[in-house]
Amino acid sequence: MATIPPSMAPSTANWHWKNKTVTPWAKAWFERELVTLSIKGEGSEEAGVSEVVDFEGDAELGQRKSKLLTIYDCRVGLKWKGTASDGTEVEGKVTIPEVSHENAIDGISSYIYEWSLTTPSTPTVEALFNLVKARLPVALETKFAEFPSAIIETHGKDLTVSADTSRTGTPAPPTSNIPVASGASLATIAAAAAKPAPRTETKKLNTTTVSVDANFMASADDLFSILTDEKRIPAWSRAPAKSNPQPGAEYSLFGGGVKGKYISLNPPKEIKQTWALESPTWPTGHFATLTTTFDQSSDSTKVTWSLEGVPTGFEDEITRNLQGYYVHGLKSIGLGSEL
Repeated sequence: MATIPPSMAPSTANWHWKNKTVTPWAKAWFERELVTLSIKGEGSEEAGVSEVVDFEGDAELGQRKSKLLTIYDCRVGLKWKGTASDGTEVEGKVTIPEVSHENAIDGISSYIYEWSLTTPSTPTVEALFNLVKARLPVALETKFAEFPSAIIETHGKDLTVSADTSRTGTPAPPTSNIPVASGASLATIAAAAAKPAPRTETKKLNTTTVSVDANFMASADDLFSILTDEKRIPAWSRAPAKSNPQPGAEYSLFGGGVKGKYISLNPPKEIKQTWALESPTWPTGHFATLTTTFDQSSDSTKVTWSLEGVPTGFEDEITRNLQGYYVHGLKSIGLGSEL
Protein backbone atom coordinates (compact mmCIF):
# COMPACT_ATOMS: atom_id res chain seq x y z
CA MET A 1 0.00 0.00 0.00
CA ALA A 2 1.37 3.42 -0.95
CA THR A 3 1.12 5.84 1.94
CA ILE A 4 2.09 9.46 2.41
CA PRO A 5 4.62 9.87 5.21
CA PRO A 6 3.26 11.79 8.21
CA SER A 7 6.21 14.16 8.22
CA MET A 8 8.13 15.22 5.11
CA ALA A 9 11.11 17.42 4.42
CA PRO A 10 10.23 20.89 3.04
CA SER A 11 11.68 20.01 -0.37
CA THR A 12 9.32 17.02 -0.52
CA ALA A 13 6.20 18.58 0.99
CA ASN A 14 6.32 21.55 -1.38
CA TRP A 15 5.84 19.26 -4.38
CA HIS A 16 2.23 18.53 -3.43
CA TRP A 17 -0.63 20.17 -5.27
CA LYS A 18 -2.32 22.53 -2.84
CA ASN A 19 -4.94 25.26 -3.08
CA LYS A 20 -6.22 28.00 -0.85
CA THR A 21 -9.38 29.93 -1.65
CA VAL A 22 -8.85 33.63 -0.87
CA THR A 23 -12.04 35.16 -2.29
CA PRO A 24 -13.20 36.89 0.95
CA TRP A 25 -9.72 38.35 1.42
CA ALA A 26 -9.68 39.48 -2.24
CA LYS A 27 -13.00 41.30 -1.83
CA ALA A 28 -11.65 43.14 1.21
CA TRP A 29 -8.42 43.97 -0.66
CA PHE A 30 -10.29 45.57 -3.56
CA GLU A 31 -12.59 47.48 -1.20
CA ARG A 32 -9.59 48.82 0.70
CA GLU A 33 -7.15 49.51 -2.12
CA LEU A 34 -9.30 50.86 -4.95
CA VAL A 35 -10.78 53.72 -2.94
CA THR A 36 -7.27 55.17 -2.62
CA LEU A 37 -7.16 55.93 -6.36
CA SER A 38 -7.62 59.45 -7.72
CA ILE A 39 -6.74 61.46 -10.83
CA LYS A 40 -6.38 65.17 -11.64
CA GLY A 41 -6.83 67.26 -14.73
CA GLU A 42 -4.76 70.13 -16.03
CA GLY A 43 -6.79 72.63 -14.02
CA SER A 44 -8.95 72.17 -10.94
CA GLU A 45 -10.67 69.02 -12.15
CA GLU A 46 -10.21 65.95 -9.99
CA ALA A 47 -11.93 62.62 -9.40
CA GLY A 48 -11.45 59.29 -7.67
CA VAL A 49 -12.99 55.98 -6.69
CA SER A 50 -15.43 56.53 -3.83
CA GLU A 51 -16.78 53.03 -3.22
CA VAL A 52 -16.60 49.42 -4.38
CA VAL A 53 -20.27 48.54 -4.85
CA ASP A 54 -20.01 45.16 -6.55
CA PHE A 55 -17.62 42.22 -6.31
CA GLU A 56 -18.28 38.77 -7.76
CA GLY A 57 -16.00 35.92 -8.71
CA ASP A 58 -13.28 33.71 -7.30
CA ALA A 59 -9.67 34.11 -6.20
CA GLU A 60 -7.25 31.36 -5.30
CA LEU A 61 -3.61 30.72 -4.55
CA GLY A 62 -2.32 27.37 -5.76
CA GLN A 63 0.93 25.50 -5.52
CA ARG A 64 2.11 23.04 -8.10
CA LYS A 65 5.52 21.40 -7.90
CA SER A 66 6.90 24.13 -5.57
CA LYS A 67 5.51 26.94 -7.76
CA LEU A 68 2.96 29.43 -6.42
CA LEU A 69 0.25 30.52 -8.85
CA THR A 70 -2.43 33.15 -8.46
CA ILE A 71 -5.73 32.30 -10.15
CA TYR A 72 -8.58 34.80 -10.10
CA ASP A 73 -11.49 36.00 -12.19
CA CYS A 74 -13.58 38.78 -10.66
CA ARG A 75 -16.21 41.32 -11.67
CA VAL A 76 -15.71 44.68 -9.95
CA GLY A 77 -18.19 47.56 -9.83
CA LEU A 78 -17.18 51.02 -8.60
CA LYS A 79 -18.65 54.42 -7.84
CA TRP A 80 -16.54 57.46 -8.67
CA LYS A 81 -16.89 61.08 -7.66
CA GLY A 82 -15.22 64.23 -8.85
CA THR A 83 -15.31 67.98 -9.18
CA ALA A 84 -15.65 69.68 -12.58
CA SER A 85 -13.79 72.85 -13.54
CA ASP A 86 -16.80 75.00 -12.56
CA GLY A 87 -17.09 73.34 -9.14
CA THR A 88 -19.94 70.98 -10.04
CA GLU A 89 -19.90 67.75 -8.04
CA VAL A 90 -20.02 64.85 -10.48
CA GLU A 91 -20.79 61.20 -9.83
CA GLY A 92 -20.81 58.08 -11.96
CA LYS A 93 -20.17 54.36 -12.03
CA VAL A 94 -17.81 52.00 -13.79
CA THR A 95 -17.87 48.21 -14.00
CA ILE A 96 -14.91 46.06 -14.97
CA PRO A 97 -16.50 42.72 -15.99
CA GLU A 98 -13.26 40.74 -15.84
CA VAL A 99 -10.31 41.36 -13.57
CA SER A 100 -8.41 38.15 -14.25
CA HIS A 101 -5.04 36.44 -14.00
CA GLU A 102 -5.20 36.29 -17.81
CA ASN A 103 -4.79 40.07 -17.94
CA ALA A 104 -1.62 39.75 -15.86
CA ILE A 105 -0.21 36.97 -18.05
CA ASP A 106 -0.85 38.76 -21.34
CA GLY A 107 1.11 41.80 -20.21
CA ILE A 108 -1.15 44.09 -22.24
CA SER A 109 -4.35 45.84 -21.32
CA SER A 110 -7.40 43.80 -22.25
CA TYR A 111 -9.69 45.24 -19.60
CA ILE A 112 -13.19 46.30 -20.56
CA TYR A 113 -14.79 49.28 -18.82
CA GLU A 114 -18.53 49.95 -18.69
CA TRP A 115 -19.05 53.61 -17.81
CA SER A 116 -22.12 55.52 -16.72
CA LEU A 117 -22.73 59.10 -15.62
CA THR A 118 -25.13 59.78 -12.75
CA THR A 119 -24.94 63.61 -12.73
CA PRO A 120 -26.96 65.49 -15.40
CA SER A 121 -24.82 66.32 -18.39
CA THR A 122 -23.35 69.78 -18.99
CA PRO A 123 -20.22 70.73 -20.95
CA THR A 124 -18.07 70.86 -17.80
CA VAL A 125 -19.54 67.62 -16.47
CA GLU A 126 -18.86 65.87 -19.78
CA ALA A 127 -15.31 67.24 -19.76
CA LEU A 128 -14.68 65.67 -16.34
CA PHE A 129 -16.36 62.44 -17.45
CA ASN A 130 -14.00 62.22 -20.43
CA LEU A 131 -11.05 62.90 -18.15
CA VAL A 132 -12.11 60.08 -15.82
CA LYS A 133 -12.51 57.64 -18.70
CA ALA A 134 -9.07 58.55 -20.03
CA ARG A 135 -7.04 58.54 -16.81
CA LEU A 136 -8.74 56.39 -14.18
CA PRO A 137 -8.13 53.11 -16.08
CA VAL A 138 -4.38 53.72 -15.89
CA ALA A 139 -4.59 54.06 -12.10
CA LEU A 140 -6.86 51.02 -11.81
CA GLU A 141 -4.64 48.77 -13.92
CA THR A 142 -1.56 49.81 -11.97
CA LYS A 143 -3.35 48.73 -8.79
CA PHE A 144 -4.64 45.51 -10.40
CA ALA A 145 -1.05 44.62 -11.26
CA GLU A 146 -0.22 44.62 -7.54
CA PHE A 147 -2.93 42.08 -6.72
CA PRO A 148 -1.04 38.83 -7.55
CA SER A 149 1.95 39.84 -5.44
CA ALA A 150 -0.36 40.80 -2.58
CA ILE A 151 -1.97 37.35 -2.66
CA ILE A 152 1.40 35.59 -2.52
CA GLU A 153 2.79 37.88 0.16
CA THR A 154 -0.26 37.38 2.39
CA HIS A 155 -1.08 33.72 1.78
CA GLY A 156 2.01 32.08 0.30
CA LYS A 157 3.25 30.96 3.70
CA ASP A 158 0.09 28.90 4.13
CA LEU A 159 0.98 26.70 1.16
CA THR A 160 4.76 26.56 1.39
CA VAL A 161 6.34 24.42 4.08
CA SER A 162 9.23 26.28 5.67
CA ALA A 163 12.48 24.67 6.81
CA ASP A 164 12.22 26.89 9.88
CA THR A 165 10.56 24.78 12.59
CA SER A 166 9.03 27.92 14.08
CA ARG A 167 6.86 28.40 10.98
CA THR A 168 4.57 25.70 9.70
CA GLY A 169 2.68 25.95 6.43
CA THR A 170 -1.01 25.11 6.46
CA PRO A 171 -2.63 23.55 3.37
CA ALA A 172 -6.08 24.59 2.22
CA PRO A 173 -8.91 22.76 4.02
CA PRO A 174 -10.03 19.69 2.02
CA THR A 175 -13.64 20.91 2.11
CA SER A 176 -12.90 24.24 0.44
CA ASN A 177 -14.36 24.94 -2.98
CA ILE A 178 -11.33 24.94 -5.24
CA PRO A 179 -11.63 27.48 -8.13
CA VAL A 180 -9.34 27.23 -11.08
CA ALA A 181 -7.48 27.16 -12.31
CA SER A 182 -7.03 30.16 -15.27
CA GLY A 183 -3.14 31.66 -11.97
CA ALA A 184 -1.15 33.03 -13.19
CA SER A 185 1.79 34.57 -11.36
CA LEU A 186 4.63 31.99 -10.90
CA ALA A 187 7.20 32.05 -8.11
CA THR A 188 10.54 30.77 -9.48
CA ILE A 189 12.41 27.97 -7.80
CA ALA A 190 15.89 28.90 -6.63
CA ALA A 191 18.62 27.10 -8.54
CA ALA A 192 20.13 25.80 -5.34
CA ALA A 193 16.89 24.32 -4.00
CA ALA A 194 17.23 21.04 -2.14
CA LYS A 195 16.82 17.93 -4.26
CA PRO A 196 13.54 16.03 -3.82
CA ALA A 197 13.67 13.04 -1.50
CA PRO A 198 14.30 9.80 -3.38
CA ARG A 199 11.25 7.78 -4.28
CA THR A 200 10.94 4.17 -3.32
CA GLU A 201 10.12 1.39 -5.74
CA THR A 202 6.87 -0.44 -5.02
CA LYS A 203 6.48 -3.80 -6.74
CA LYS A 204 2.84 -4.29 -5.87
CA LEU A 205 0.38 -1.51 -5.17
CA ASN A 206 -3.14 -1.40 -3.88
CA THR A 207 -4.95 0.95 -6.24
CA THR A 208 -8.39 2.38 -6.82
CA THR A 209 -10.28 4.50 -9.36
CA VAL A 210 -11.08 8.20 -8.92
CA SER A 211 -13.68 9.97 -11.08
CA VAL A 212 -14.93 13.54 -11.42
CA ASP A 213 -17.26 15.11 -13.96
CA ALA A 214 -18.65 18.50 -14.91
CA ASN A 215 -20.81 20.17 -17.55
CA PHE A 216 -19.43 22.93 -19.78
CA MET A 217 -21.03 25.36 -22.20
CA ALA A 218 -18.99 24.16 -25.18
CA SER A 219 -19.16 21.48 -27.85
CA ALA A 220 -17.46 18.13 -27.46
CA ASP A 221 -15.23 18.93 -30.45
CA ASP A 222 -13.99 22.15 -28.85
CA LEU A 223 -13.40 20.56 -25.45
CA PHE A 224 -11.51 17.66 -27.05
CA SER A 225 -9.24 20.16 -28.78
CA ILE A 226 -8.76 22.29 -25.66
CA LEU A 227 -7.59 19.24 -23.69
CA THR A 228 -5.18 17.92 -26.34
CA ASP A 229 -3.92 20.85 -28.44
CA GLU A 230 -0.48 21.91 -27.19
CA LYS A 231 -1.19 25.53 -28.10
CA ARG A 232 -4.53 25.63 -26.25
CA ILE A 233 -3.70 23.69 -23.09
CA PRO A 234 -1.76 26.54 -21.35
CA ALA A 235 -4.88 28.74 -21.48
CA TRP A 236 -6.59 26.57 -18.86
CA SER A 237 -3.62 24.88 -17.17
CA ARG A 238 -1.77 28.19 -16.59
CA ALA A 239 1.55 26.41 -17.23
CA PRO A 240 3.68 25.09 -20.13
CA ALA A 241 2.50 21.91 -21.84
CA LYS A 242 3.70 19.39 -24.41
CA SER A 243 1.13 17.39 -26.34
CA ASN A 244 1.10 15.48 -29.61
CA PRO A 245 -2.35 13.85 -29.62
CA GLN A 246 -1.35 10.60 -31.30
CA PRO A 247 -1.38 7.06 -29.84
CA GLY A 248 1.99 6.33 -28.25
CA ALA A 249 3.04 10.00 -28.10
CA GLU A 250 4.18 11.51 -24.80
CA TYR A 251 2.54 14.52 -23.18
CA SER A 252 3.38 16.79 -20.25
CA LEU A 253 1.02 19.13 -18.35
CA PHE A 254 1.33 21.72 -15.59
CA GLY A 255 4.98 22.46 -16.31
CA GLY A 256 5.93 18.79 -16.01
CA GLY A 257 3.78 18.10 -12.95
CA VAL A 258 1.84 15.40 -14.85
CA LYS A 259 3.30 13.18 -17.56
CA GLY A 260 2.29 10.16 -19.61
CA LYS A 261 1.52 8.81 -23.06
CA TYR A 262 -1.60 8.80 -25.19
CA ILE A 263 -3.06 5.30 -25.53
CA SER A 264 -5.99 6.03 -27.84
CA LEU A 265 -7.97 9.03 -29.08
CA ASN A 266 -11.50 8.89 -30.48
CA PRO A 267 -12.51 12.51 -31.21
CA PRO A 268 -14.75 13.88 -29.94
CA LYS A 269 -15.80 10.98 -27.72
CA GLU A 270 -12.87 9.72 -25.67
CA ILE A 271 -9.22 10.22 -24.72
CA LYS A 272 -7.29 7.43 -23.00
CA GLN A 273 -3.79 8.10 -21.68
CA THR A 274 -1.33 6.93 -19.07
CA TRP A 275 -0.97 9.40 -16.19
CA ALA A 276 1.69 9.88 -13.52
CA LEU A 277 2.16 12.61 -10.94
CA GLU A 278 5.72 13.94 -10.84
CA SER A 279 6.03 13.96 -7.05
CA PRO A 280 8.46 12.22 -4.69
CA THR A 281 5.50 10.51 -3.01
CA TRP A 282 4.10 9.04 -6.24
CA PRO A 283 5.50 5.51 -6.74
CA THR A 284 8.41 5.45 -9.18
CA GLY A 285 7.52 4.01 -12.56
CA HIS A 286 3.82 3.70 -11.74
CA PHE A 287 1.28 4.99 -14.27
CA ALA A 288 -2.45 5.23 -13.77
CA THR A 289 -4.80 5.30 -16.76
CA LEU A 290 -6.90 8.41 -17.34
CA THR A 291 -9.99 8.04 -19.51
CA THR A 292 -11.72 11.26 -20.49
CA THR A 293 -15.17 10.97 -22.07
CA PHE A 294 -17.37 13.62 -23.69
CA ASP A 295 -21.18 13.45 -23.71
CA GLN A 296 -22.69 16.33 -25.67
CA SER A 297 -26.30 17.40 -25.17
CA SER A 298 -28.28 20.20 -26.80
CA ASP A 299 -26.80 23.00 -24.70
CA SER A 300 -23.70 21.63 -22.95
CA THR A 301 -21.17 18.82 -22.81
CA LYS A 302 -20.55 16.57 -19.84
CA VAL A 303 -16.88 15.68 -19.41
CA THR A 304 -15.93 12.76 -17.16
CA TRP A 305 -12.37 12.11 -16.00
CA SER A 306 -11.86 8.56 -14.69
CA LEU A 307 -8.39 7.80 -13.32
CA GLU A 308 -7.82 4.06 -12.82
CA GLY A 309 -4.80 2.88 -10.85
CA VAL A 310 -4.58 5.61 -8.21
CA PRO A 311 -2.46 4.31 -5.29
CA THR A 312 -4.52 3.81 -2.16
CA GLY A 313 -4.04 6.83 0.08
CA PHE A 314 -3.99 9.32 -2.80
CA GLU A 315 -7.75 9.36 -3.43
CA ASP A 316 -8.63 12.64 -1.72
CA GLU A 317 -5.61 14.50 -3.05
CA ILE A 318 -6.15 13.36 -6.64
CA THR A 319 -9.90 14.08 -6.50
CA ARG A 320 -9.30 17.63 -5.25
CA ASN A 321 -6.76 18.29 -7.95
CA LEU A 322 -8.72 16.82 -10.83
CA GLN A 323 -11.48 19.21 -9.76
CA GLY A 324 -9.13 22.12 -9.17
CA TYR A 325 -6.82 21.88 -12.17
CA TYR A 326 -8.99 20.28 -14.83
CA VAL A 327 -12.60 21.25 -14.02
CA HIS A 328 -11.99 24.73 -12.64
CA GLY A 329 -9.18 25.31 -15.11
CA LEU A 330 -11.66 24.92 -17.96
CA LYS A 331 -14.17 27.14 -16.16
CA SER A 332 -11.54 29.85 -15.83
CA ILE A 333 -11.35 30.36 -19.61
CA GLY A 334 -15.02 31.24 -19.96
CA LEU A 335 -16.67 27.92 -20.68
CA GLY A 336 -19.38 28.76 -18.18
CA SER A 337 -20.43 27.52 -14.78
CA GLU A 338 -21.29 23.93 -14.09
CA LEU A 339 -24.97 23.31 -14.75
